[in-house]
Amino acid sequence: MSVLNVDKNNFELVRTSEKTVLLDLYADWCGPCRMVSPIVEEIAAENPQYLIGKINVDKEPELAQRFNVMSIPTLIVIQNGKVIRQSEGARPKAQILAMLKS
Repeated sequence: MSVLNVDKNNFELVRTSEKTVLLDLYADWCGPCRMVSPIVEEIAAENPQYLIGKINVDKEPELAQRFNVMSIPTLIVIQNGKVIRQSEGARPKAQILAMLKS
């Protein structure tokens, strides 16, 4: 499954998803974000049981504010419309998968 580019127009789809959701909040200019991006895309390709989305904080500041994002990259896991995990900074694939599974 591919990564969904999330914006305010399709965020409701993410919020109401029956799947566990992983959101990657990033900016194009952010070096650590560019390190995490291919990992997130790999997880999306290998794990169709999850909904994986990316939010560009420069284009969607309202969504970044909604999640109280203070630094990027920020990874957020949502289940049943509620944030269950949130972490800031680059993470290796194993830690991101652990966020989804635990």
